[in-house]
Parts: sequence; C-alpha cells; structure tokens
Amino acid sequence: MIETDKMRIVNKVKYMQDLSNKIRKDGKTISLVPTMGALHEAHLSLVTEAKRKADVCVVSIFVNPTQFGPGEDYDKYTRNLNGDLGKLKNIGADIVFTPEVDEIYHQGFQTYVEVSELEKHLCGPFRNGHFRGVATVVLKLFNIVKPHVSIFGEKDFQQLKIVQKMVRDLNLEIEILPSPIIREKHGLAMSSRNSYLSPRRKISAFGVFKALSEIKKEFDLGCKISKKIIESGRKILEQSSITDIDYMDICDPETLQSKEIAESGDLLAIAVRLGGTRLIDNIRL
Repeated sequence: MIETDKMRIVNKVKYMQDLSNKIRKDGKTISLVPTMGALHEAHLSLVTEAKRKADVCVVSIFVNPTQFGPGEDYDKYTRNLNGDLGKLKNIGADIVFTPEVDEIYHQGFQTYVEVSELEKHLCGPFRNGHFRGVATVVLKLFNIVKPHVSIFGEKDFQQLKIVQKMVRDLNLEIEILPSPIIREKHGLAMSSRNSYLSPRRKISAFGVFKALSEIKKEFDLGCKISKKIIESGRKILEQSSITDIDYMDICDPETLQSKEIAESGDLLAIAVRLGGTRLIDNIRL
C-alpha cells in the first residue's frame, strides 16, 4: 500500500479486503466507484456523489480484459494512472484500488457471471461476451471492496441495469445508485473514448445528441410510433456524416426490450461508430 497525503493506493486483493473489513468493523460505511481509468469530469462527478453517500470512498481503476471482445480496443485503451491519481487526490478520494490483471484473474480462472436476458438487447448483440465480463469483474470488486453503496453512470445504461439486476438476483447487500450523464459542449456524452476522435469526427459526433433530441422533440409533439420518430433521428445522423449505426432504439427502461409504441419514461438509446470509435448515448422520453 502507498499513502499520499491520506489517499491510500492499494494494488493487492488481500490487502484491500483486510482494509475493508477493518473499515466495516470500525462502524464506517464504504462507497465504491468502479472505473477503467482515463478519468474525466463525469467520473469525478461519480466520486463526488460517492463521497456524500459513505464514510470512506473507494475508486477502483482496472482496465478489465474480459469485457473486451476480439478486435476491440483493450490494448490501446487510454491509460494514465499518474494523472488519474492526481485527479482523485484533488477531489478527496480516500482509497484507490489499482490491481494488476493477475490479481483479479489468477491462472486457470474459469468462473463467470451472466445476466442472461438483459444482455440480449442494445449493445449485447454487437459485443459478444462484453456484459459477462462486466458482471464478473463488478461482482469481484464488490467481494473485494465490500461496499455498502456503489455509483454507476447512466451513460452506460445497460451496464447499470445489469449490475442492479445482478445485485437483486444474488441478494447482495449493496445499494446501486445511478448518476446522470455529464455532457460536453454541444451535448456529446463524456466518455474516455472521445479522446480517440479526430477534430473532424468530434464535430460529427455532436450529431448523436442532436439525433436523440430530435426524436424526443417528435415524441413530445405527439408522435408515438417508434419506427417513425426514429427515422427523424436517422436523418440528423446522416447530416452529421454518421452512417455506421449499431442501433437506435426505444425500449422499456427495465427490460430493455424494444417498443413499437413509445411512452413517456421509455429509454431512447443509440450506438454509432465513427472510424474505429464506438459511441453510446441515451435519453429518456
């Protein structure tokens, strides 16, 4: 363990577990913000919320290999541990858990968690095995850090629902709290992958939120037929030179199943690709 002006940096599973046990024995509560690093303002907003919800705030930084499929960006995923630690120290995180891959996945590891139905929708068909990797590493982090509460951003809405479902199904005594999407100028949802975008593609990416906003506008004007109002969003994407669309869907916010007739409160979700960069976003109708 390393300690820098009261912020502890832990990279061993056993030490983190022992530390969490001591914190709990002392009658204090723990909050956890799981991240893959490359921290930006949206991540820091989660940490700020987590600090309000518990006595001790833990942030994990772990680029999880099991949630990346073949040909995805695991090797090039932005890593800036020193920069991340500086940001977390400034914002007042108490503990940063930064394990190596072999600390989380020992040789011969073969146990995985699947949330079977929620994985079938939205990103699931386009990222085979992704949510199995997410659920597995999150459960492992819960068992290591032993939080009372954990904060997840709503940009990754499907991930949020999968974690909430896993917690309910496995009777985990952890409260999962959502945190609103933080957006850049022009509405682009903050993401570590935004750094991959060239200036030209960054301008095109602004069309994602424009398309979502146009669909919501059509809905608010009274059109409830999902297929029809989604077409208005496709036109905005075309105008923004976005043609590689994984999905643009209106779905039930709990089951994530597509809906032919949209209702207030439904989830409008999108995933597009700009060059080699995949962007996701969502809003509620």
